[in-house]
Amino acid sequence: MLSVLSDRRYRNLFLAQISSLLGTGLATVGLSLLAFDLAGADAGMVLGTAFAIKMIAYVGVSPFAAALVAPLPRRPVLIGMDLFRVLIAAMLPFVTEIWQIYVLIFLLQSASAAFTPTFQATIPEILTDEERYTKALSLSRLAYDLENLISPLIATLLLTVMTFNALFAGTSAGFAVSAAFILAVSLPDPARLTADSFAKRLLRGVRIFTRTPRLRGLMAINMAVAALGAQILVNTIIVVRDTLALGDSAVAITLGTFGAGSMLAALVLPGVLARTRERTVMIAGALLGTLAFAGLASFLLMGELVWPVLLIVWFITGFGYSATQTPSGRLLRKSAHDRDRPSIFAAQFALSHACWLVTYPLAGWFVSQYGFQAGLVLFGAIALLATLAGALLWPASDSDEIEHSHDDLPADHPHLQGARSHRHPYVIDEIHSRWP
Repeated sequence: MLSVLSDRRYRNLFLAQISSLLGTGLATVGLSLLAFDLAGADAGMVLGTAFAIKMIAYVGVSPFAAALVAPLPRRPVLIGMDLFRVLIAAMLPFVTEIWQIYVLIFLLQSASAAFTPTFQATIPEILTDEERYTKALSLSRLAYDLENLISPLIATLLLTVMTFNALFAGTSAGFAVSAAFILAVSLPDPARLTADSFAKRLLRGVRIFTRTPRLRGLMAINMAVAALGAQILVNTIIVVRDTLALGDSAVAITLGTFGAGSMLAALVLPGVLARTRERTVMIAGALLGTLAFAGLASFLLMGELVWPVLLIVWFITGFGYSATQTPSGRLLRKSAHDRDRPSIFAAQFALSHACWLVTYPLAGWFVSQYGFQAGLVLFGAIALLATLAGALLWPASDSDEIEHSHDDLPADHPHLQGARSHRHPYVIDEIHSRWP
């Protein structure tokens, strides 16, 4: 897997991603402490609102940002967004009112909503070989999981010698280092665009999503991922601290077990995807997580929850979570031309986070009202229905190359090359407006 790092441009982008993730992780810890400093017992409400604002920014801003930056060179856009995030993070230590947290979080996450899809769309243009790109996707998944483990550790070490405001300096440093890594390499310019209106560019990604069967399936599977993930990320602390009466270290270990399962899946996925289609892997991963939830709910019918069982179930769910989520980049890569990739990555970014915007608050409210076991049943059912919908929307016969004809084009159109009926990798574009 690490062989893909031999490409200097990708290596710099990967290091930029790690730096950015570490900065974001430090900001998460710092915000928790800042919220408690300002709001005391109401800190949870402040953080919940801040995270909701984060999701709203992701869902609402990313399509507009993709449409705005589509014609612009990638490197200045990425560096500009990093430097803007440096500036916003540098303001966080001077916050004195709760509303200021909300404004700065919206600005920070709006910059991330512009940065992340553009960054993701650049990687397949650098790593054009599918096998190498698959390795890059797995490395990216590993980076996310390791950040969840390492950032709290770094924050803990820093807090032993300085105040929590210093964590925001670490956040700024992470974004600055990310910008430096991107500055050190050349990146491909965006493909030449036609003179489309802003409105057409804005809707391009969603149009491709809704008209491509495999991407309609991906939209449903996004909901399965969000249902499984929200139940774990929102309610693990409640189950470990209240139900099992364990300490903070047990919370970290339990979430770390979920991350370990995800990392194991990321390590084995390149080999699996070399032999197995994405549809099979992603649906199997979602079903694995669903079955893990069902198994734990059944166990609770027979007796009380014990920590080792929770760890096993969270590990299995983490494996299924990563197997479902990681291959999505391959689907996006094969479903759009180079010039449309920023739009389609932005659409996936917005649509997937829209699912989290629903499941995050639902997980918190439902479990508080009806209990952890009922939450397992509800979110397992949501994941199962979403997975079945994905399987129906994404035909098993899905193929990259499709035989089709163009009765709507003149006989001398360059695309036809003398044959109205032909076969090639099929994507939605100006010539192919509908799936055959």
